[in-house]
Amino acid sequence: MVSVTLDSGIADVVGARTAKALEKAFAIRTARDLLDHVPRRYSKRGELTPLNSLPIGEQVAVVAQVLDVRERRMQRRNGVLTEVRITDGVGTLALTFFNQKWQAEKLKPGVRGTFAGKVNAYQGRLQLQHPDYQLFDDPDDAPGAELLDEAAAKAWSETPVPIYPATAQMPTWTIQSSVELVLDALGAIEDPLPTEVQRAEGILPLGQAFELIHRPQRDSDWQRAQQSLRFREAFDLQLALLARRMRMQIAESRARAAVSGGLLDTFDDALPFTLTGDQLAVGQVIRSEMDSERPMHRLLQGEVGSGKTLVALRAMLQVAEDGGQSAMLAPTEVLAGQHFRSIVEALGPNLTAQLNPVLLTGKMPAAERKRALLSLASGTARIAVGTHALLSDTVSFYDLGLIVVDEQHRFGVEQRETLRQKGAQPHVLAMTATPIPRTIALTAFGDLETLTIRELPPGRQGIETFVVPELEMPRRAARVWARSAEDIAAGRQVYVVCPAIEPGGKAEDPDAASPDDAEDGKAAKPMANVMETIAWLRSMPQFAGMQIDALTGAMPSDEKDRVMGEFASGRTHILVATTVIEVGVNVPNASIMIVRDADRFGVSQLHQLRGRVGRGEHPGLCLLMTAAEQGTKARERIEAVAATSDGFVLAEIDLELRREGDILGTVQSGNGSTLKLLRVTKDGDIIAHARDVAEALLTADPTLSAHPILAARLAQYGESGRLENLAKS
Repeated sequence: MVSVTLDSGIADVVGARTAKALEKAFAIRTARDLLDHVPRRYSKRGELTPLNSLPIGEQVAVVAQVLDVRERRMQRRNGVLTEVRITDGVGTLALTFFNQKWQAEKLKPGVRGTFAGKVNAYQGRLQLQHPDYQLFDDPDDAPGAELLDEAAAKAWSETPVPIYPATAQMPTWTIQSSVELVLDALGAIEDPLPTEVQRAEGILPLGQAFELIHRPQRDSDWQRAQQSLRFREAFDLQLALLARRMRMQIAESRARAAVSGGLLDTFDDALPFTLTGDQLAVGQVIRSEMDSERPMHRLLQGEVGSGKTLVALRAMLQVAEDGGQSAMLAPTEVLAGQHFRSIVEALGPNLTAQLNPVLLTGKMPAAERKRALLSLASGTARIAVGTHALLSDTVSFYDLGLIVVDEQHRFGVEQRETLRQKGAQPHVLAMTATPIPRTIALTAFGDLETLTIRELPPGRQGIETFVVPELEMPRRAARVWARSAEDIAAGRQVYVVCPAIEPGGKAEDPDAASPDDAEDGKAAKPMANVMETIAWLRSMPQFAGMQIDALTGAMPSDEKDRVMGEFASGRTHILVATTVIEVGVNVPNASIMIVRDADRFGVSQLHQLRGRVGRGEHPGLCLLMTAAEQGTKARERIEAVAATSDGFVLAEIDLELRREGDILGTVQSGNGSTLKLLRVTKDGDIIAHARDVAEALLTADPTLSAHPILAARLAQYGESGRLENLAKS
C-alpha cells in the first residue's frame, strides 16, 4: 500500500481521475486538503432526511427509503421514464430516469440509501433528475446475518454517515471513499500543535481527530473531533495574524513627528468647526504612534458620517510636515474622486498649492496620468488619492510615509501589502465605515489594532427610516414619490437607489443580498433597475421639468464625474443610482434616500446608503421600499435597519441575521476556502480564547524555535493565501 504524509499529493492513492476532479471542484491537492474537507453534517442509516423543505435549485444529498417504482412510456419522445418515489416517512421526492429501466432492479421498495442531485419542481412536485445514489448494505442480507443480535443491528443503523460538501460531478460518497483511502494510507502524523497546548485545552491528537471526524462510530466521536479541529483552526489563524503583526512591529519605520505651529496646527486653526472628542482622542493615538520608529498598523472604524476622512487627512498632514507622502486607496472611482475633492476643499487653496494632491485612477487620460506619476515619483505631490491604479508597477513614490486604505473590507491583505512595499515601512491606517463585530475584527483584521469613533459631529440632523411595503400598503408607496416632489420644491434633493442597472441585469454589487422568494423556491421578481426607474420618474407629472440623472459603476469616469458634479452643485434634483454611492458621497443638500427593492441589500449596505442623507442642516428621511413578506429574513433585515440608527448595534444584528455562507465562514476561493469549521456567528469565544493561547506562546517563543513543526505549519499557512482570502471576504 502507498504510504502518504499530509503534504503528499493524492493521485497515487485515489487515482488520477478522482484527484483531478477533487482539485477542480474544491482545490484539493494534498492529503491535508482532503482531510480538511470535513463533513457538513451526519445522517444515520436508521434516520431519514426531511424532504418537504429541500431548497429548489440546489444540490442536495438526502438519506431516504424507496417507497415505490413505476414505469411509463413518454408521449412526446421515444423511450421509457422510470419514476422512483423516495420518502422520509412524511413527504416524498421523485427520482426520474430516462431510458434506464435497469434502475428498477436496484431501487426496490424498502431499500435505503443516500440520494444526490439538483432539486427542481415539476407539476408542483419536487424531483431529482438522473440522481446519483449509494444504497446502504442491509445487515439482514449479509452473510451470517442470522447471527446478528439486536444490539449489533441497532449499532449499524445508528452509525453516523458523513455527508460532505459535494457537487454533481463529485458526490458525497466518492469523497467519503477517497477520504477513507487516504486515512488508510496515512503514515504517522507530525502534530504541529504543541503537546502542552493539547493537554491544557483538551485537544485530540491530529491523527485521531481526522479519524473520528471522517469515520465516527458514534455521535460523540465526531463531536469531539469537531471541537478539537475547530480550536486548531482558530489557533492557526490567530497565530498567523499575530506573527504578521509581530513582524511589522519589529520592523523599523521613520518617525513622522508633528511640529508645533506646522501644517497640522495651521489646518486645525482654520477649521470652521470643533473636532469631536472621539476625533481628538483617535487623532492623538495616531499622532503618537507615527511619532515612533515602529510602523503604525491601525484599523479605524466609525459610524457613518463620524469624520474618519478628516482624521486620516490630519495624519497625512503630519507625514507631509516631515517631507513624506501619503496614499489613500479607495475601492471605486466615484469614492476616490469624492475623497480627492473633499480633501482639496478641506485643505483650502494655500495648503493645496503647498501639498499638490493628485488623483490617480485607471481610466484617467494618459497625459493626466503621466503628470500624476511624475509628481509622485519626484515628491512634489505629498498626497495621492486613487483606486487600484495606485497598486500598479508604474506607480512609485519619493518617500511614502502613510497608507490610508478606505473601505478596508473591499481589499485584501496582499493588496495592502503591495502598496506598503512602495515605501520604507510606511505607517498604515485602514478605515471602514461599517462597524465590525469583535469576532470578525479578530478573524479578518487580526493583524491590526482597532480605533473607534462613535461620536457624530455637532449639527448633524437625525435620519428617520421607514419600511414601505409596496404590496401591503400601495398608498404609502405612492406617498414616497409625492413626498419627494415636496422636498424638491423646497430646494432639497433626492437619491433613488436600485440593485440593478438595466432590465434583466444582475445586482451591480456582488455583496447584494439574495431575495427570500428565491430562497423559498418561488420565482424571484425582476429587480428594480436604474434605466427603467429613470424613464418612469421622468414620465411622472410631479417631476415634470426636474433634472433626473443616472449614476452607475459601469459609466465612463468622466461621465460619472459630470453626473456627481451636477448633483453636488444642486442642478440635478433626483439621482438614480446603484450602490456606487454607498459610501463617501457627501451632498449636504440631499434629504431623502429611497431604496427600491431594499430586500436585495444587506443590513450594512442599507445603513451606509441611509448615511448619504441628513449630512447638513436638513433632517434626513430614508424610505426602504420592498415587496418582501412579513416574517421573511429579508423583511427582518429591513425592519432591523428601520428600528435603530446605531451602526454598532446593526453590526451585531447583521451577524445574527446572515445565513451560513454569507460571512467569512464559508467563502470559497481559488486558493481554497477561508474557514472550514469555524463560524464567526457562533464561535467568537473560541476565536478570542485561541488568540490568547497563541499570543502567550508567541510571547514566550517569538521565533517558535522550540516548536519547529508549528513554525513550518505557520510558514505553510502564510504561503497558502488564506490570510488574503479572509481579509477580502
